[in-house]
Amino acid sequence: MNRRKFIRDAGVSFIASLVAGVASSFQASQAQTRRSVTIQFLGHSAFLFTGDGRRILSNPFRPIGCTKGYRAPQVAADLVMISSRLLDEGALDGIPGNPRLLAEPGIYQFRGMQVQGIRMDHDRVGGRRFGSNIAWRWNQAGINFLHLGGAAAPITVEQRILLGRPDVLMVPVGGGPKAYNAAEAKAAIEVLNPKIIIPTQFRTQAADPNACDIQAVDEFLTVMQGTPVARRGNTIALQPADLPTQGARVELMSYPF
Repeated sequence: MNRRKFIRDAGVSFIASLVAGVASSFQASQAQTRRSVTIQFLGHSAFLFTGDGRRILSNPFRPIGCTKGYRAPQVAADLVMISSRLLDEGALDGIPGNPRLLAEPGIYQFRGMQVQGIRMDHDRVGGRRFGSNIAWRWNQAGINFLHLGGAAAPITVEQRILLGRPDVLMVPVGGGPKAYNAAEAKAAIEVLNPKIIIPTQFRTQAADPNACDIQAVDEFLTVMQGTPVARRGNTIALQPADLPTQGARVELMSYPF
């Protein structure tokens, strides 16, 4: 009788341990899922960052000129960050819901997360032509993001302190009068020392050939020779464990025309 009871109790204990183990694995998997960010490329310098219970949209635009062939990035978001508001930049038309909007430099709190906007020049003449550009930095799911928007001037010592060292850097590379060209982008990368580099604002088939003054990404890839390049689609998912432990990697995202 005692032997049968021992076997029965041992079986119940084994099943309980198995169930607990499965539940623990599921919870760990769920936690790992929560600690990731999906980055969706919406064209030009517009991205949707989804993770940690937040949807963050950067730099929605109006499709004209260099962005004429893109679809307007009218996606649902909780927070919208705008780097500048020129003719085609910072367009909020058609974005659903009522997301919070950040469009000025400063430090902001959003759902337990700190977002900082740092003022930079949007041209190479001290902002006298195109005014200011706002670079945005934040931490989402344990990853430090920095989006330089349409930065065009070299990074100053004061800006370097505020910008910090990003894990993931969105940097313009196509040149023109309002943003870094390939060599200027490389110089900014050397200052900031990111782990992952995502090029933005380069010429694609979306451009109106008569109204676009930026270059393709090829020159940037040439000046970055020696840095590994991963060619992706329009969506990638990142966890802190995916970040390079040494050196940097270029993540070249493409747009689904």
